[in-house]
Amino acid sequence: MIESPSSQKELEKVVLVAVKTPEVSMQQVNEYLDELAFLAETAGAIPFERFTQNLTMPDPKTFVGRGKLQEIIDFMKVHEVKTIIFDDELSPSQLRNLERELKVLVLDRTNLILDIFARRAQTAHAKTQVELAQYQYLLPRLTRMWTHLERQRGGIGMRGPGEKEIETDRRIIRDKIAKLKIDLKKIDQQMATQRQNRGKMVRVALVGYTNVGKSTLMNVLSKSEVFAENKLFATLDTTVRKVVVDNIPFLLADTVGFIRKLPHHLVESFKSTLDEVREADILLHVVDVSHPGFEQQIEVVTKTLNEIDNREKPSILVFNKVDAYEYTPKDEDDLTPKKRENYSLDDLKETWMGKQPDCIFISAKNKVNFVKFKQIIYDEVKKIHSQRFPFNDYLYNSYNQEGELE
Repeated sequence: MIESPSSQKELEKVVLVAVKTPEVSMQQVNEYLDELAFLAETAGAIPFERFTQNLTMPDPKTFVGRGKLQEIIDFMKVHEVKTIIFDDELSPSQLRNLERELKVLVLDRTNLILDIFARRAQTAHAKTQVELAQYQYLLPRLTRMWTHLERQRGGIGMRGPGEKEIETDRRIIRDKIAKLKIDLKKIDQQMATQRQNRGKMVRVALVGYTNVGKSTLMNVLSKSEVFAENKLFATLDTTVRKVVVDNIPFLLADTVGFIRKLPHHLVESFKSTLDEVREADILLHVVDVSHPGFEQQIEVVTKTLNEIDNREKPSILVFNKVDAYEYTPKDEDDLTPKKRENYSLDDLKETWMGKQPDCIFISAKNKVNFVKFKQIIYDEVKKIHSQRFPFNDYLYNSYNQEGELE
C-alpha cells in the first residue's frame, strides 16, 4: 500500500481551506469544515486555522484568489505550519501550482480520505481496494517528486529513446493498477461465493453516514465485538453476523459509512463491499440525530444508495443517539419562527421524520427504545422469512403457548 505523505508525521498542525460558492450557505461551509477538521483529527493531525473565501467558483489555477493565497502563505510562515488541506478535490494543475506557491505539503479532501482508509484497512480485500483507489488518484497527479517509485525497469524495449523518468513512473503505476484490478476481481469472486453459501436467509444491512453508531448497533443486536470508535470510517470491511430475534434468524451486515464528496475512486473500488447493500432484503438506515446536519447526511446516504441500487426494498429509518440530542429552547417572548436548533426531540417526532411508516428513535449505546426497535425488525424480517420458508413459518405458528405442537 502507498505510504501517504500525511501518515509520516503524527499530530502535525494543519490549515484548512474552503471556498463558499453562491449555491452553498455559510452555515453549510462551516459544517463542511467541521467535518474536514474531524477527518484531519482522524488522520492524526491538529486543525490549527481555517480560511474561507467567497467566490463564484474556485479559482482554476490556485483554488483561492491571489490575495487569499498570499494571506495563507504569510500565516503558515509565521506559525510554521507545514501542511494545508483543501475541502474539495484539487485538479492536477491546481495541486502543482499550490505546491509551487506554498512550498508545503498540499492535500485535498480526497487525498485525506484515502489516507484514512489506508490506515483503517485490515483485510486483504480492503487493502487492495484502497491501494487501487490511491494509484488511480495518483496517476494524473504525478510530478517529479514521485520518481522514487522506481528509477529504471529492466527488459529490452521497456524504455524508449529520450523517455523521461516521469513516463516510466506512469507506466509502473498503470501496471500496478492493472494487477490490483485482477487481484480484486479474484477476491470479489471469492466473496460472491461466500454470499451464495449463506443460502436464502433474510439479509439486513446497516447503512448510514460515517460515525452514526452502526457498529455499536451491530454489537448490541448480534452480541458481538465489532470494532467501534468515535472516529470517521472506523469500519471499512463489511462484517456479517447471524442474529436471532425471537424465533427467526437473519444475517446482519455492518457496512462502510458514507460521507459528503466521497471520492469517486473509492466508490468504484468499494463496489464489491457495497454488494452487501445491493443484496440486502432490508436496510437499516442509521442516522445520528444529535448531529446538527443530520438531514443533509440523510440526503447524502439516500443519493449514494440510489447510485448503488435503485431497487425498492424495505428501509427502516433509525434515529440513533437520542441520549446525546441537544437543543436550545425558544424564548416564549421570541415571536420569530422556530428554527431547527430550537426543536426538541418530541418536536422532531411530530415532523416528517417521526411520521415515516418505519421510523424509530433509539440509543444503541444505552439501549433506549430497544424493545420496540427489535419488534420492528422482527416484523419486517418475518414478512420475507415467511415467503421463503412457508413450512417453517407453519411450524412456528403451530406451537401453542406451552411449546406443544397442536
